[in-house]
Formats: sequence, structure tokens, C-alpha cells
Amino acid sequence: MTALADRFDTAVALAAEAGALALRMQRSPGASSATLKGAQDWVTEADGAVERMLSERLAHAYPADGFQGEEGGRMRTGSLRWVVDPIDGTANFMRGGKRFCVSLGCLDGDLPVIGAIVAPALKETFAARQGGGATLNGVPIHTAETFDLARATVELGWSQRRSREAFLSLVGSVIAAGAMPRLNGSGALGLADVAAGRTDAYVELHINLWDVAAALTILAEAGAAVSPFMAGDGATNGNPILAAAPGIAAALSAAASIAL
Repeated sequence: MTALADRFDTAVALAAEAGALALRMQRSPGASSATLKGAQDWVTEADGAVERMLSERLAHAYPADGFQGEEGGRMRTGSLRWVVDPIDGTANFMRGGKRFCVSLGCLDGDLPVIGAIVAPALKETFAARQGGGATLNGVPIHTAETFDLARATVELGWSQRRSREAFLSLVGSVIAAGAMPRLNGSGALGLADVAAGRTDAYVELHINLWDVAAALTILAEAGAAVSPFMAGDGATNGNPILAAAPGIAAALSAAASIAL
């Protein structure tokens, strides 16, 4: 088995284990103990526990690999680097909602090569490795065959790192183009839904590497058109992202003013 194939199998297994841990730690609605890191930027005890588990297990399995987590614990360097968002969709998680996930990606330098996104409450696993296709619960997935932006559903992500005016302008541009906007509170799952053809696009004016590291491989293998997130300092400071079904990508890129 090649090194990439072995890591892919490990990623899917560990992401599933991490998702099960998060689900066990989820409190009932109204019983959250989450704290704020910033405006609408929540963190829970489960975030730290999941990240620690993944860091320790990956260090044991691949001691030469690097590791980067959203919560900043046990950072390591390596030519192959694991990037983790322990719970994406924390605002949903802390309120007892189902739309949250564990996102585990692997990069070779700045090239995303493995992605596993597990949404345990939804019983869904999105997975891909470079050259191996993308799947949802083991079944191959592809982007939607949508060619008219006026028939599209576009999920939007909100980030405090861009102004309210910029976000409202984006919403207005999407609506003016005839698309149906929606917000569901998880960038990783929003991107995975594009890969699965459930929605036609996802757009966010600023997003961080840990939110997209797993999704970038899944999107590429599912045939999505994706803006160059890793360009410039995207890996360290984040970038805008636009991921879309190829048939609407150019029109949405123009409407959102995000280059492909």
C-alpha cells in the first residue's frame, strides 16, 4: 500500500473516531458551556478534546508528519502536514444541532492530497485522496450539472474578518444574479455539499486553512471549480473561497468578485 493510500485509510478511520467522540461530548440543547474566542467564534471542551486525540494519534502513526489544528495545540512541522478543524460548525454543535463535523486534511507542501469530513450526527462521511475520486459514505460523488445561476442554490459563509458591508454586498450580488442564498453555519460541510451536488456553490469572503484543508481535496476530486485558496498567504492567514459547479463558476465568480 502506498504512503498516501495508507494515510487516507487512517484519516477516514480517525475522523470517524473523532466524530464519535464529539457526538458523545455534545450536550443537550440549552446546556452548552461554550465560550467566545471572538465575535460569534465559539469554542467548547469538545474542540480541545477532539484536537488532542487527533494530534496524539497522528503523531504515533506518522511521527515525521506535521500537524496544525484550529485550537493551536501540539503544532508540528513536516513535508506532509495534517490540518484539523476539530469541530466545524461549533455554533450548531453547542446548541444541540446536527450540522457540525470533524474536518481532517493532509497537505503535501501546499498541495491538498487527502480529505476526510465526518458529520457524526448526520451519519455522513465525505472522503477523497488525490487521484482516487471523492465519496459520500463510500459512494462516488460529483458536482451538480447546473448551468444557469438563476437556478442555483449558493451557500454563503460569514466571517468577522470582513466588514458587514462587504458581506451584505455579497448577499445582494448573489440575489441580483438570481441565485438562492442560504447560510447553514459550517464552511466544511457547505463545501462538501457542493462536491456532492447538493448545492451549486459555496462562497465566503475570508476562511481559514483548517476550515477548507479537507474540503479542497474532496472538491477537486468531485470536479468542482475552486478559487486559488492556497495563493499568497492563504495557508497562514486565510483567503476568500469560491467553490462551484463548473457550469455556473464563471458567472458566480463575476457576481462575487472572486477570481477563479
